[in-house]
Order: sequence, then structure tokens, then C-alpha cells
Amino acid sequence: MTTVGTIDPVLTDFATEVGPEGPVGVRGGGTRRHVGGEVAPGTRELRAPAGVVAFEPAEMTVRVRAGTTVAELHEALAASGQRTALPERPGGTVGGALMVGESAITRLGLGPVRDALLQARYVCADGRVATGGAGTVKNVSGFDLCRLLVGSLGTLGLLGEALLRTVPIPESEAWFRLEAVDPRQVWQRCRTANSILWDGGATWVLLSGYAADTAADRAILGELGEVADVEGPPALPPHRWSCTPAEAAAFGSGNGAAPNGATAGIDFVAEIGVGVVHASEPQPHRPVAPGVAELNRRMKERFDPTGRLNPGRDPLRRN
Repeated sequence: MTTVGTIDPVLTDFATEVGPEGPVGVRGGGTRRHVGGEVAPGTRELRAPAGVVAFEPAEMTVRVRAGTTVAELHEALAASGQRTALPERPGGTVGGALMVGESAITRLGLGPVRDALLQARYVCADGRVATGGAGTVKNVSGFDLCRLLVGSLGTLGLLGEALLRTVPIPESEAWFRLEAVDPRQVWQRCRTANSILWDGGATWVLLSGYAADTAADRAILGELGEVADVEGPPALPPHRWSCTPAEAAAFGSGNGAAPNGATAGIDFVAEIGVGVVHASEPQPHRPVAPGVAELNRRMKERFDPTGRLNPGRDPLRRN
């Protein structure tokens, strides 16, 4: 990542507010504040600047400041028939979505949230503004180092502005519910399934795409079982478990395929094909592999040697 020569005065003001010394962090909408723990006492908490800077519908990119809510961003993009893959939670900001790094329930179709980020402008631990990534979608030179920031909880840099990929708003989009159907059959047969959710009994499916394609997949759902139109997905339990897609499909069964601690007594909604489960209980602690812990320590030491950025928060602690 390199420092930026000419930068937006709004980001310059943000960097001045951050300054070069003392514990400091950025607070977004607070929708996932419990992830990684609270900041240490005595930490100055700031708000990132807000506003859409530039939208290029033909290029399918948008440059937006981190303090903008995802709902406001999507409202601005909707006039041109586009949106992003960022999760939209009440009050949730663009910066918060990227720093927490939790993808929307449409990850099956739209991909993980980190893939939406093309370029980041952020304030370093020494108070300077830096940039990482490239301003084009088709960038294959070097590593996408800006994506190190995704999921970092603001411990590597304080995000001020992001360049994001946009995606078309589909011609047709609707939720359906099926009872007593193997959700893996839906996953294997429906091309337009952007989300498949399963609670051990019922399956919810979001079909999204061209009307002809979603109609074809709607017919396939009818072959699998009785289908009901529904307003949206089910209410999701508060805790997220990370597991393999096979473990998610076996969640709550108590058999060897399910992850450790996934007993039949846990209420859950699994994202089929993704490996995320929303559960009523926190995921049991799993020791972090020594190599992963060392890699995270070295990155933190390189990006923030004095430990002033969001002290107390730990990206490796997700519950």
C-alpha cells in the first residue's frame, strides 16, 4: 500500500482528527459491535466521513465514504438499477460492513463481501492517508492488499473511503419456502438461487436473475416439494458459526459430520453452500492455529506498531 499524493480534503480532515498519537478508533452504526470485543477504555472514538463521492454506472463502480450507511448507498445506486454485495442492516455503514467482514445472506450468489472492495483509502497508525488496491475492476497486477482491511475491525487502518464493485438489480427476485426438502437438491439444481437457508426442517430460497431463468428454477422447486411464496428470509439467530458447507448441511444432527458442539438442541439457520450457520448459542472456542496467530501478529506489528488503532478489539475473536 502506498501513500496518496493528492487526496480528498474530507479525508485530510479525517486524518487530522485521527492524529499521530494516542488510542483511537472509528465507530460505525454499531450493528455488529460485539464482534471482536469492545475497544479499550480511554480510546477516542470517531465517526468516518459520509457521502457518495463518485458513481460510474457504466464501469459498475462506486466511490463512497466509510461513514455512509449501506441503505443510503443502495438508495443512490437504485436509480441506475444497481446495488452492492454489502449486507444492509438498519444503521449499518459501509465502513462497518467492510471492517467486520461478514457477508450478506446472498453470499451464495453475490460472493463474499471482501470481493466487493476494489480500493481503500484509510488513515494509517501514524496519521497519514494511504491507499491500497486499484481503481479498475480488471486489475491483475500484484496482490489485492486492500482486502487485508476487510474483517480487521479497524485494527490495521481506519477506513475513510472505499471503491466498490456494483451489481445489477435483478429483473426478478423472490423468496420461497419449502418443507421437508433436502436443501442440497436446491443448491445443485437451481442456477438463480442467491441464498438457500435451512433450519433443519424448512428451506428458504431466494431466486434472483432474469425472469425466464427464475421461472425455470421456480418450476424446479415445484418438482422438489410444495412451495410457498414468502415475504423474506426467516429471523436469524444472533450467533454466527464458521464451518464447512458439509458441516452446515449436517448442523444440529449431532453426528460426526457436524462441527463440534452442534447438538440437536441448538436453534439454527444454515446458509447452504457457504459454510455459515446462524445459531442460538455461540460457537465453542476453537484454538487459533499457531501459524495464523503469528501471521496476524506480524501484520498488526507492521501496520500498527504502537497498537493505537482500536485497541482491545481482536479480529480472531468472532463471538
